[in-house]
Amino acid sequence: MPLDRNEVEKIAHLARLTLSEEQIPFYASNLSKILGLVAQINEADTSNIEPMAHPLEHLTQRMREDTVTESDERELFQSIAPETEAGLYLVPKVIEG
Repeated sequence: MPLDRNEVEKIAHLARLTLSEEQIPFYASNLSKILGLVAQINEADTSNIEPMAHPLEHLTQRMREDTVTESDERELFQSIAPETEAGLYLVPKVIEG
């Protein structure tokens, strides 16, 4: 299904691209090839294929021990902060509402 000039111009507009007159046939050809490949993939029989959440879903990930590895240093970090209140860092307002 080859794309015509108007369709390429519409796609370019939606993608916020500016195409020259010389580029339109090139993009029409390449986009038509991509759409042809998608159509070919859509023809594949997938009726007996079980959907997967991940291509490596049968592998298991090694887990580390659930132990604390760092100490709580909030007081140290907040002691050098310009402004804090109730355990939070105070920063200047940057967005006017």
